[in-house]
Amino acid sequence: MNQLSIKNLSFSYDNKVFAVEDVNIEVKRGKYVTIIGHNGSGKSTVAKLIIGLMEAQQGEIIVDGERLTPENVYEIREKIAIVFQNPDNQFIGSTVRDDIAFGLENAMVNPEDMNAIIEKYAGRVGMLDYLEHEPTKLSGGQKQRVAIAGALALHPEILVLDEATSMLDPKGRDEVNNLVHELHHKNDMTIISITHDIEEVTMSDYVFVMSDGKVVMEGTPQEVLEKSDILVDLQLDIPFSVKFYEALRKQGIHVSSKFELERMVDELCQ
Repeated sequence: MNQLSIKNLSFSYDNKVFAVEDVNIEVKRGKYVTIIGHNGSGKSTVAKLIIGLMEAQQGEIIVDGERLTPENVYEIREKIAIVFQNPDNQFIGSTVRDDIAFGLENAMVNPEDMNAIIEKYAGRVGMLDYLEHEPTKLSGGQKQRVAIAGALALHPEILVLDEATSMLDPKGRDEVNNLVHELHHKNDMTIISITHDIEEVTMSDYVFVMSDGKVVMEGTPQEVLEKSDILVDLQLDIPFSVKFYEALRKQGIHVSSKFELERMVDELCQ
């Protein structure tokens, strides 16, 4: 069953040029979906439309069988949490504890229950020892982990990541990607990641590729990455594992896996 359906969705910021045009996306419950594209492809606009920050001019968004409307947008938002690109723009509290508490207060959670909830989700993202720290003193990866903890504390059914790793260094990016991967597998959470990080695509179940406001390709990671020439034309990078595979092939060396670097190395060492 589809947990999220986007049907014939179109949106324009200026009523002249569509930032998103006739987009159709289906997300099944418990799946990890990536939406990739170069800057200006419309992918972040889709994220904002999904959570009702903006209203589409055409088409519809259906969450758990319920069509998103201005009348039920707040009800729908209880099912969806989003983590944005810049971690510094997401902090409200003076400490990590206060920041996670902010969303709970808005959701009118019983104050007596808050500490247990805060500690549970801070622990889940590996930030339990930082609850009294100032968010500004944290690394980029730690900040995004706190943002994810704040989102998870609200018990969303769908977690949307809007370029959540794009401003992080490689270490921070790995921290967040590994956490998201763990959340998906251990909690069966539906993940929708808006990204231009092609390496993240290999961890997902299904991929939508956007360009100029439209979905131009979709499929499993293997199906999409097989079309590396199209990805390059769309100004998207190719995973290192694919580049390595192609380099080996040109040298007359054949390995069975094109997408799993560790398996390639194992085969070469045999």
